[in-house]
Amino acid sequence: MIRAPMGDEDFWNRWVAFDEKTIDKKEAELKKVPENVEYEPQFVWDLAKSYYLEFILRRYSRGDDILELGQHFPGLLDAWELSNKLAYELNAQLEPGQKWDHRRVFSGPRLTEDARGHSDPRAWVFELSSLNHYNFCFWLVGLALSLEVPDDQWQRLLAMIGGEGEDELLDRVIASRQPQRRIGTTLLHPKPYAHLLAAIDAPPEQQTERLRNFVTHWYPELKRKGNEELWWYIFGDPEKHPLEMGSYFGRWCLEAVAAVKAFGLDDALCLGHEHYPGDLLRPNGPSTHPARPETETKKSWMSRLFRR
Repeated sequence: MIRAPMGDEDFWNRWVAFDEKTIDKKEAELKKVPENVEYEPQFVWDLAKSYYLEFILRRYSRGDDILELGQHFPGLLDAWELSNKLAYELNAQLEPGQKWDHRRVFSGPRLTEDARGHSDPRAWVFELSSLNHYNFCFWLVGLALSLEVPDDQWQRLLAMIGGEGEDELLDRVIASRQPQRRIGTTLLHPKPYAHLLAAIDAPPEQQTERLRNFVTHWYPELKRKGNEELWWYIFGDPEKHPLEMGSYFGRWCLEAVAAVKAFGLDDALCLGHEHYPGDLLRPNGPSTHPARPETETKKSWMSRLFRR
């Protein structure tokens, strides 16, 4: 059964297969001598973020067995670790005053002595103060907790996330499995995450409703403008990034699942919500997502057939 609210069976089969082939191709390319050494850290980072993570979430959206999703988590960690290593090696070669210019997006960064340059050869801000990175890290924590990844994978993930003591919400969620983690005293991104913190701190009789309130506000309140827009936010937007472009992998509030797993919150009022991936917490079923009419899931396939 398709879990995502958009995309028919043909759509999900096509793009899951595309991700799988692309990951294999990129993994094979990593065994070759790179033609553009400066671009290699970004190439490998994209493998972690834009392929492994999306592959896991596309498989969830398609309706695949939850117990199969965790097998792809080590590949994501491997790619992130390798990207960090390559970036560190490049930075070690910089002369005093040199930084990275990311204006050539598809050909890799170039060196610059402009003070506005970046300290990382990758076009990404690896700080929890960046909403993009915070959201990415929270998603991985949500997946790691719900899929119950082995402890060695959990420790590798935490080492790359870092940021201990920087954000109260994320620290508290992580501390549910890592009790010694130092808890921050501030919330880096109140909009929308103040709603989730409120749900966690609410009296038990109010937690269910407040959790639903967070899930309801999650996508609208993540909206940002310009460079602050989340990398996935417009995927599937019929005007800005229509489904036919193939980027959409679902819009899943993994942060809510992380909190439910961490604190045992009652998610009954979230089940069936278009953004709540409740099946991650119920690997043996039945599905928490509403069944979509067969005519709806076949609609786009039939449209293509009659356009030929």
